Amino acid sequence: MIKVVIADRMGKGQKVAAGVEAAGGVAIVVPGMGADMRLGDVMHQENADMGISFCGSGGAGAITANTKYGYPEQHGMRSIQEGLTAIEEGKKALGFGFMDKEELGTKLTEAFAKKYGK
Repeated sequence: MIKVVIADRMGKGQKVAAGVEAAGGVAIVVPGMGADMRLGDVMHQENADMGISFCGSGGAGAITANTKYGYPEQHGMRSIQEGLTAIEEGKKALGFGFMDKEELGTKLTEAFAKKYGK
């Protein structure tokens, strides 16, 4: 089962989490304001497969996860397709602008499962 950490600057992420779960994954939503900056920490603590962060620029959480723990990252994304491409390229910490959409969680989890046979 794919474990996905969701960390939103504004403490949201529940819709993306519903999408992850609809695709058969386990969603862990990091609570509180500034949650995006804790993406890598929670991915590491939970031994997560993938992390998704959201903030205005779409990058801070993913970049921090890469810097602190070495998770391959892609940031500044604004579309589902960009996220799918990032997964295909082996990225595991994904940084988006604010996009709390169920479809995003579903499609990213399905793409991860397909790539890694999970």
